[in-house]
Amino acid sequence: MSTSEALVVIRNRMENPTAKVGFILGSGLGHLADLVDGTAIDYSDIPGFPHAGVSGHNPKLVIGKLMGVNVAILGGREHYYENGRADAMRVPLETLAALGVDTLFATNACGSFLSEIPPGNLMLLNDHINYSGLSPLIGEPTDRRFVNLTNAYDPDIRKQLLGLAQTLQIPLREGVYAWYSGPNFETPAEIRMLKTLGADAVGMSTVPEVILGRFLDMKCCAVSVVTNMAAGLGNEHISHEHTKASAPIGAAKLERLIKAYLAQIAAA
Repeated sequence: MSTSEALVVIRNRMENPTAKVGFILGSGLGHLADLVDGTAIDYSDIPGFPHAGVSGHNPKLVIGKLMGVNVAILGGREHYYENGRADAMRVPLETLAALGVDTLFATNACGSFLSEIPPGNLMLLNDHINYSGLSPLIGEPTDRRFVNLTNAYDPDIRKQLLGLAQTLQIPLREGVYAWYSGPNFETPAEIRMLKTLGADAVGMSTVPEVILGRFLDMKCCAVSVVTNMAAGLGNEHISHEHTKASAPIGAAKLERLIKAYLAQIAAA
C-alpha cells in the first residue's frame, strides 16, 4: 500500500489536513489523543496503516489542534515482535511527512537501569543502542538508506524539554535507550550486558521509528515513561499488565511536559 492511498482516505475525511508536530504514543499513553480538537480515523480504515494489536494502544490517527499547534497523533504502533516487520510504521510516518510534519515526538514505556530514574518518572532519550540489529530501511533501494544517526535525538529539542521540565518541576534525566525486539522481556544477564554497553533503559519500540523519522528529514525526540526497573534490578513482577497499570503515573507528567512544549511552539 502506498502513502498516496492513505492520503486519499484522510483528505476525504478532512478538508486540507496539515500538521507540524507528529506524535507516536506508547503503551498506556493514549489519553493525549483525546485532548486533540480534530478528527480521528481508525488505522483499519487507512490503507497501509498497521493492525497495531497490542493492548494498551489505541490505533487511531488523530489530526487537529492541541495547545494551538497543528498535530498528528499516531495512537498506537506496530512493534517488530508482532509480525517481524521493522518497517511496520513506514507508511504512517511517510503520511505524517506528507501532511507537513517536520518534528516527530515518540513516546514509550520502558524498564530503567538507573535508581535515579525509578518507575513513575521520565527519561529523555539522547541516544539509542539498536540491540536488535534490525533496520526499517532494509530493502530501501536508494542511497537515502544510509541515514546519519549522529544527533538522531535533536539537541535543540532536548534542551528545550529539559528547560520546560525544570520550570514545571518534573524530574527529567537524559539517557540511552536500548531497543530489544521482544515480545518476551529480557533476562537479568541481558540487562547486565546492556548496562555494560552503555544503556540506561530498555524497551521494545521507538528506535525503528526514529530511524524512519531521520530518513524522512524530521527532527526527532523521544521520552520514555519508566514503568519498572529492568529484570534483576527491582522487586516488581514484570509483565505487560504491570506496564499498563504503571504507565499512567509517568504519563500524567509527560502530558504536562508535552502541553508546555506545544504552548512554547505556538507562542514562537
